[in-house]
Amino acid sequence: MFGMDPIELLFAISYWAVPVVFAITLHEVAHGWAAKQLGDLTADRLGRLSVNPIRHVDPIGTVAVPAGLALLTSGALMFGWAKPVPVVFGNLRSPKRDMILVAAAGPGANFAMATFWALLSMVIFGLGAASSFVGGWLILNSEVGIKINVFLMVFNLLPIPPLDGGRVLSGLLPQGGSDVLARLEPFGFIIVLLLLFSGVLMNILEPFVRFFLDFFLSAAGLIL
Repeated sequence: MFGMDPIELLFAISYWAVPVVFAITLHEVAHGWAAKQLGDLTADRLGRLSVNPIRHVDPIGTVAVPAGLALLTSGALMFGWAKPVPVVFGNLRSPKRDMILVAAAGPGANFAMATFWALLSMVIFGLGAASSFVGGWLILNSEVGIKINVFLMVFNLLPIPPLDGGRVLSGLLPQGGSDVLARLEPFGFIIVLLLLFSGVLMNILEPFVRFFLDFFLSAAGLIL
């Protein structure tokens, strides 16, 4: 995106903003919604089940980091986060089992959103509206929406606490294994950062990201 004139930059922001913000915030809402269904009302009582992004936006993780990475990598790397939705696992009806469901709800929401954007693109192409300004703009939204949601889904399923995959793994392991994994949680993001800057993380994620991207982008008519 470097070298764009101001109009081009504003146009690029216009089709990045909605997919990225909702991919990040609805991921968190899904955790809180699942927790509510399973007995923990913490997020609901704090007003964190709203789809209003303002309630979930983290100025750094939801705005600065995704925008900076988009500019630096021309959209090749998309990453961000919202304010975590609070979940008190002890309030869940079956904490060990329900922790799996609450954790999986976030990536599940990203899968659902990728499906939505693919369906929107299919409808636009089906109506022959892709060549119009609005249709073309919505296609760009759809492409970004698919890419960010696929990446967030795969990334969050890494079995490293406190990522969602780590919570799922903790719920699946016997209590002894869960206790060992819990002791790693304070170092989880350090481990992720080390994997990221060493290049190992992208090597791990790439085949899974590519599989789902090929599936959704092909279904959306965005690649042949």
